Amino acid sequence: MKRFERLERIRGMNPYREATEIYRLSVAYEFPWDFARSLELALYRTYAVPSIGRLLARTAELTDRTQKRYDDTSLLLDAVVEHGFGSEQGRTAIRRINGMHRSYDISDEDMRYVLCTFVVMPKRWIDAYGWRRMSRHETVASVVHYRTLGRHMGIKDIPETYEEFGTCLDDYEAAHFAWDEDARRVSDATLDLMASWYPRPLAPLLRTTTLSLLDDSLLDAFRYTPPSARTRAWVRRAVRLRGRAVRLLPPRRAPHFARQNREIKGYPNGYELADLGTRPVPGIRGCTVRQTGAPDAAAG
Repeated sequence: MKRFERLERIRGMNPYREATEIYRLSVAYEFPWDFARSLELALYRTYAVPSIGRLLARTAELTDRTQKRYDDTSLLLDAVVEHGFGSEQGRTAIRRINGMHRSYDISDEDMRYVLCTFVVMPKRWIDAYGWRRMSRHETVASVVHYRTLGRHMGIKDIPETYEEFGTCLDDYEAAHFAWDEDARRVSDATLDLMASWYPRPLAPLLRTTTLSLLDDSLLDAFRYTPPSARTRAWVRRAVRLRGRAVRLLPPRRAPHFARQNREIKGYPNGYELADLGTRPVPGIRGCTVRQTGAPDAAAG
């Protein structure tokens, strides 16, 4: 297989009717490392919205059980990508996602914003650091895939195009990014988790590297001291060079899904999708994202 042969295959597919298959090819074959990193940062940036960061701090899922929450989120979202919305695995994953969100008082606006991060941040990352830019077919397929996920989750007023997703994300962050002490605790715990995946002496370097990849609005919201301009430039140049090196490698012949990532550490003996995720926490206000039961019906 030639380096761009799979891209040509994608361009010959219908990005609306075959959206999830195109998205699967992008995630599992073309950009597995880039999607993993960009989706980590996509979820991370949601903490800077105080209503999201405070809720995550109250549940303690991302402060006391950070690795488990990371694993569960990655595995549930990836099950839909790997197996499709109509599969038993996909339906089970969506039921668990809905069950988790239904346990807490989450606004539809916050849910829509989080969905926007899944669409916008991977493209922005890949266009900046990937071995090639995302094609229009891949971008449209990503939009269709996450619009479908959003409908299964009962989210209202989902943007229809990538450009609308981007505008929704940027406007929401401009209006809502702000300092919050609890959100900062969640952020610190997540940075500590990312550093824990590597040898301990590298932890300070990994923290600086991650902060160098964050934009100023995130650094300001969490009140982090920005790395120097030289450090930020060096880190971003190094990630771009990685992309250029990948471009010279043979294309991937076997898929790589999130469950195969070395960062997934919580289930060395395997797992059942139905057992993943959080359960209601006593003392925290419960409220479904959609009380009618429609999301479960759509998922099941």
